[in-house]
Amino acid sequence: MKKEAMLYEKLENKVHCFLCSHQCKIADSEYGICGVRKNEKGHLYTQVYGEVIASHIDPIEKKPLYHFLPGTSTYSIATIGCNFKCGFCQNWQISQVAKRGGKDSTGGYELKPQEIVREAKKNKCKSISYTYTEPTIFFEYAYDTSKIAKEKGLYNIFVTNGYMTKDALYAIKPYLDASNVDLKFFNDETYKKICKGSLKPVLESISCMKKLGMWVEVTTLIVPGLNDSDKELKSIAEFIRDTGRDIPWHISRFHPDYKYTEVPPTPLETLKNAESIGKKAGLKYIYLGNVSEEGNTYCSACGKLLIGRVGYAIAENGIKMSKCPECTRLVEGVW
Repeated sequence: MKKEAMLYEKLENKVHCFLCSHQCKIADSEYGICGVRKNEKGHLYTQVYGEVIASHIDPIEKKPLYHFLPGTSTYSIATIGCNFKCGFCQNWQISQVAKRGGKDSTGGYELKPQEIVREAKKNKCKSISYTYTEPTIFFEYAYDTSKIAKEKGLYNIFVTNGYMTKDALYAIKPYLDASNVDLKFFNDETYKKICKGSLKPVLESISCMKKLGMWVEVTTLIVPGLNDSDKELKSIAEFIRDTGRDIPWHISRFHPDYKYTEVPPTPLETLKNAESIGKKAGLKYIYLGNVSEEGNTYCSACGKLLIGRVGYAIAENGIKMSKCPECTRLVEGVW
């Protein structure tokens, strides 16, 4: 299903899409880098509106969000496509391979915004997550769904690479409550080589989300040989600290996938080293992902166990009125 896109302008012989930071200028009958936004006779259309490639009920901790409605379920949806080209993508079958770009079939199925909200409510989800692929590229679909969701008392979440423009963030601000942003590297050349993007727009998105009052958590997938140096990890940790010490940092373990099948999994010692670097930088909340290590939340002031987790399940939650029951220090998040 197609729908005329938001956030574009007509040029003399092209259309200028300013939804994401690629700022594609697209000739007639051509697609943008995302592979799902097409210029048709001077009008830009999204080709994936209302067509999901995946829809699931997930624990919100799987996004991962640890300080936003812990222990609740979120209704997760995605369409095909992405505006990055990461060779280690863990959802590459739907983000990298299953693109329109002239193909006749997406392998998806129709699910209207109203139906998504209905399914979320029926399954007692507290939120809807736009995830698995990059939600920026199906922005109109997410926007319309999030607006209805908000009217029905549901929260909205982006799990994103952060490569949207400020125009996009300001447009969806009234409806978007939280985001987990992938901060993959702190090196512009690596972003260009691996993702075919750049670092600055991602940093700007994280800062903008924080200023707009959205709840933000950051994830870094540590890939051996790419972003595991002390210098790079320190730069990431210090950026997060300077943006907001209360932003949780999820340090995730890489597993061989897609075009990176020859790269070994991230050693646990590397994750522990990153955790130590984050603590030295002054971050309040750091979590290890894709490992069997505990994902508990502790008070940043007195160290009391606040939320005990077993995998994605909540074993205990001692937060009272957003505060530590021991020292009454505010525990940042949406509880």
